[in-house]
Amino acid sequence: MSLREALRGGIKTLREASVPSPELAAELLLMHVLGCDRTSLHSHSEREVPAETVALYFRLIDERLTGKPTQYIIGHQEFWGLDFEVTPDVLIPRPETECLVEAVLDWMKSESVAARGVDVGTGSGCIALALASELPSLALDAVDISSAALGVAARNARRLGLEARVRFRQSDLLAVFLEESAQPVFDFVVSNPPYVGRDELDWVQREVKEFEPRAAWGGLENPDELYRRLFSQANCLLRQGGLVAVEIGWLLKDRVTGLLGEGWTAVEVRQDLSGIPRVVTARRAA
Repeated sequence: MSLREALRGGIKTLREASVPSPELAAELLLMHVLGCDRTSLHSHSEREVPAETVALYFRLIDERLTGKPTQYIIGHQEFWGLDFEVTPDVLIPRPETECLVEAVLDWMKSESVAARGVDVGTGSGCIALALASELPSLALDAVDISSAALGVAARNARRLGLEARVRFRQSDLLAVFLEESAQPVFDFVVSNPPYVGRDELDWVQREVKEFEPRAAWGGLENPDELYRRLFSQANCLLRQGGLVAVEIGWLLKDRVTGLLGEGWTAVEVRQDLSGIPRVVTARRAA
């Protein structure tokens, strides 16, 4: 079977099963099996593929049919131009979360400070490591309640040569820092917390609901509960004028901004490339 025929067969199988983005999934799985990039995949499309490689490819196609995300099958996902290991212990990084990284970088440029920051609920480490890759002078902590997630994040830091730049710690939000000192120690707090409400579960994709760690995406009775706790803790640990930046769900703009009353100023909402409110930022007031 030629490479072109294998790819077409994979696309057809996924499309008939109504798998989202069947062309992309089929390409990524075949690239994974062959150990090649997209350019090589399409520039050598008439090349014959060994039977055992074809069999492995279609086993992975069948695995994708179960709903298991492509990223978990191949073990990787790109974010901010960096390659991240992903496992079922962590949320798969999404392109829209890059808006959160941009918000922090824009603030850093406007402030012109060598800051100390913390990424809360770091998961794969994608936000912290993206920031570290852009800002060599930045001192970063990254926390997660899951020890398994922290293991993935630490491996990503080593793979990207950034292990000396980010300190990973286990914590329920910012609790570990409050236990050490209630004095302001951070210039910014950034977080993509779980925010899917229990009443939104019917809208959640099968891939997320059945395969991604629920503790990382939500199913919460009160979808704003973690923001409420995080803002209270951040108010204690942020220096005057310090930034809090959080990703939000598409229904949460008013609820989240409504939590940023006394003690906060310069509340802003950023939209993602689809025009959906995605990021809320605010400054700690004097």
